[in-house]
Amino acid sequence: MTLRKKFFGDRAFYKKVLAVSVPIMVQNGITNLVGMLDNVMVGTLGTEAMSGVSIVNQLLFVFSMVIFGAGAAGGIFTSQYHGARDTDGVRYTFRIKTYINVAIAALTVLLLALFGKEAISFFLHSGSASGDLELTLEYGRSYLWIMLIGILPYATSQVYASTLRETEEAALPMYSGLLAIAVNCSLNFVLIFGLLGFPALGVVGAAIATVISRFAELIFLIIKVHLSKSKYPFIKGVFRSLRVPRTLVLGIVTKGFPLLFNELIWSLAMTVKTHCLSMAGLDAVAAINIQTTMFNVLNITYLALGNSIAIIVGNLLGAGRLEEAKDADRKLLVFATLTGALMGAFQIGISPFFPMLYNTSSSVRSLATYMLIISGLSMPLNALAVSTYYTIRSGGLALLTMLFDCVYAWAFTVSVAFVLAYFTDVGIHALFAVVTFVECSKCFLGLALVSKVRWARQLTVRGEVAK
Repeated sequence: MTLRKKFFGDRAFYKKVLAVSVPIMVQNGITNLVGMLDNVMVGTLGTEAMSGVSIVNQLLFVFSMVIFGAGAAGGIFTSQYHGARDTDGVRYTFRIKTYINVAIAALTVLLLALFGKEAISFFLHSGSASGDLELTLEYGRSYLWIMLIGILPYATSQVYASTLRETEEAALPMYSGLLAIAVNCSLNFVLIFGLLGFPALGVVGAAIATVISRFAELIFLIIKVHLSKSKYPFIKGVFRSLRVPRTLVLGIVTKGFPLLFNELIWSLAMTVKTHCLSMAGLDAVAAINIQTTMFNVLNITYLALGNSIAIIVGNLLGAGRLEEAKDADRKLLVFATLTGALMGAFQIGISPFFPMLYNTSSSVRSLATYMLIISGLSMPLNALAVSTYYTIRSGGLALLTMLFDCVYAWAFTVSVAFVLAYFTDVGIHALFAVVTFVECSKCFLGLALVSKVRWARQLTVRGEVAK
C-alpha cells in the first residue's frame, strides 16, 4: 500500500465523509457564527456586559458538555445498532437518552438557581485596575436567570438531534439548527437594541432571544420526526412504554456512563482553567471571551470530522467490518489535522482585526489578538487530539477515553494553570501560551493509544436488546 492510499482516501471516501460532516459543520458553524454576532452585539454594551455574559456561558458550557456526554453514552450504541439495522435497539437508546437528559437539565437548573451568584463570582478578580466587578456580576445574574428557562428544551432537542445524526440523518438537525439561528438572530437585534418598538433590554434581551430559539428548535424536531414515522422508524411507540432492556442499561452504565462522567470532569477542568486565567483580572476575562468566540467558530470543522469518526467508524464496527473501520479512521485523522492547520492559519490572519469589533479597551484588544495567534498555532494539534479521542470512544473503551481526556486535563492542563496562576508571578501572556500548548499536547498521547491499543471492537449484535 502506497503512502497516499494509506493516509488519503479516494473521491468516494471523502464524499461520504463530507455527507456526514458538512451538515454538522453547517449547523454548528452557523450556530457559532450567530453566537459570535450575539457576542459582538453584547460587546457593544461594554466590557462588563460582555464579561458577565461570557462567564455565564462558561457555566452553561459545563451543562452542554454533560448533555453531549449523555448523547455519547447512548450514541456509541445507537451508531452500532443502526449499523446492524436494529431499529429496536435505536428506539431503546433514544428512550434512555431522554431520561438522562431530562434529569441532567433538572439538576442543572436547581444548582444554578441556588448557587449562580457564587459561581459567577468565581471568575471575578481584581487583577487589573480596569472594569467594574459588581456591575459585571449583576449583568451575569440577569442573563443567567433567563437562560435557565431554555435548559430543558435544549436538553430534549439534543436527544432528537444526536439520534438522527447517529442514524445517518444529519440534514434534519441542520434544518432545526438553522431555524433556531434565524429566530435567535432576528430577536437579538430587536431585543438587545430595542428595534420595532420593543424596549432595549441589553443582556436580558440576548437571553430571551436564545431561550425562544431553543423552544423553536425543539418544536420543529418533534413535529418533523413524529410526523415521519416511516422515515424514522425508531420513533414508533418510543414513548408508549418506559421500558429499556436491562442489557442495554448495563451496557450504557459500563461503557457509556464513563463518557458522560468524562465530559463533566473535563468541562469542569476547562472551567477551572478559565478561572486560573481570570486571576489576571477583568481584562483577561474579556480577552478570553473574544478569543474563544472566534476559536469556536473555526474549530467546528475538525469537531464535525470527529463526529464523522464516531458515526462512520461506529457504523463499520457495528457491521463487523473492523479492518475497514481502522483504515477509514487513519484517513480521517489525517484529514482532520490538515483541516485544523488551515483553520489555524486563517485565525492567525484575522487576529489583528477581529477584536476591533468590540467596544472595549485597547489593552483588551491587544491581549485578545495575542490569544488568537497562540490558539491558532495550536489548532492542528487540537484537531488531532479531538480525532484520536473520537477514535478511542467509537470502540467503547470508556475508561481509556476518560483517562485520555479528563484525567489528562486535570493532571496536566489544570495543574500547570493553577501552579502558574497562584504560585508564580508569570504574566497572562506567558500563562495563556503555556497552558494552551500543554492542553493540546495530549494529541501525542492520543496517537500512541490509537496505534497501540485494540480499539476496533464490535459492541452490539442484532437483536440482543430484545432478550
